Amino acid sequence: MATTAMDLTLTNQLSSFASKAQLNRSPKARAFSVRCSVPLSSDGAALGLAERPWKTSDARLVLEDGSVWTAKSFGASGTQVGEVVFNTSLTGYQEILTDPSYAGQFVLMTNPHIGNTGVNFDDEESRQCFLAGLVIRSLSISTSNWRCAETLGDYLAERNIMGIYDVDTRAITRRLRQDGSLIGVLSTEDSKTNKELLQLSRSWDIVGVDLISGVSCKTPYEWIDKTKSDWEFNSIERDVDALHVVAYDFGIKLNILRRLASYGCKITVVPSTWPASETLKMKPNGVLFSNGPGDPSAVPYAVETVKEILGKVPVFGICMGHQLLGQALGGKTFKMKFGHHGGNHPVRNLRSGHVEISAQNHNYAVDPASLPEGVEVTHVNLNDGSCAGLAYPAQNIMSLQYHPEASPGPHDSDYAFQEFIEMLKRAKQNA
Repeated sequence: MATTAMDLTLTNQLSSFASKAQLNRSPKARAFSVRCSVPLSSDGAALGLAERPWKTSDARLVLEDGSVWTAKSFGASGTQVGEVVFNTSLTGYQEILTDPSYAGQFVLMTNPHIGNTGVNFDDEESRQCFLAGLVIRSLSISTSNWRCAETLGDYLAERNIMGIYDVDTRAITRRLRQDGSLIGVLSTEDSKTNKELLQLSRSWDIVGVDLISGVSCKTPYEWIDKTKSDWEFNSIERDVDALHVVAYDFGIKLNILRRLASYGCKITVVPSTWPASETLKMKPNGVLFSNGPGDPSAVPYAVETVKEILGKVPVFGICMGHQLLGQALGGKTFKMKFGHHGGNHPVRNLRSGHVEISAQNHNYAVDPASLPEGVEVTHVNLNDGSCAGLAYPAQNIMSLQYHPEASPGPHDSDYAFQEFIEMLKRAKQNA
């Protein structure tokens, strides 16, 4: 049986409280060594311990660049492939988990400590978790929040979502910023070699894939939920004659619907494939094209729907809806290096000159140079100068690349909903 030894050197130093007489009588300091030996079992564990009392690495993240990152798993187990993106939000991990725009992606949180507030069922942004997995630095071992209903690990396990922790998220983030978004594979299966996982990452691609159809509702429905008074911050009185808005669900977040309802709208939510002719038969006051995941060029049917509606009723596009509007107007979209993901992106409103801190989640952007004459760029991202908002007053069109409902995030951009309402009122008066 193997043993381990520890050498300990002790020094009998003079006490600072000794009297002068005692100091004169005291011998010089003496040093001696103690050697301790502890018998170990063959696997290195101390005798009598069945296993280590802490979790060991049991998962891998293999990126398409060939790097392998060992980690510890929580939530579901198995093997999953997805595009790795980093999110710089400091709070709101539950809203991020349930944002349909993250379909097909692993979300890496740059905030190192995640899970300390647990999860609850009031902060969800959709009916389920659509992301491929969660990557974090440190998983909280306890929760401390009066709204907590269960732990983050249990929540992910119930929804079959993989998570890993104790991985160097700073190093991965720097790699993504340098090389761009990378395809990765999460796995807890020992039977799969790193080479097999690497091959899987290099054989999968998110570009050109229609991810909208997998997150959209299947049939139309009326939004009837009211905004709870605890979360209501709109002081504008609601009209008795509510404005009717048809919202295309490309992966719509619930707080977009709550904000529209808060501003007094009657809302009908329709699937991503809902024909424009059926929408126009409803005679809505306006149409909202929502956020959603993936490549806007992979959903030409949605672009055609937008084209058929433009000019007939006022429209508002958010995130994916903004990109679809850009294409419908004749512009082009492109894939960004690593996209914008977080609740702290500065945006300048070019009309007012004000700077807003915005919540963003997208990997694609509209090329403003490709837009036709008459289309105005209204907002610019101050981090990279990309187009963050459009307007075409001649056809009552407005759009934002980011999320004015900001869940999670600041409420700097909530005025956009009011601008949409004012546009609907003007169009109604001029009809």
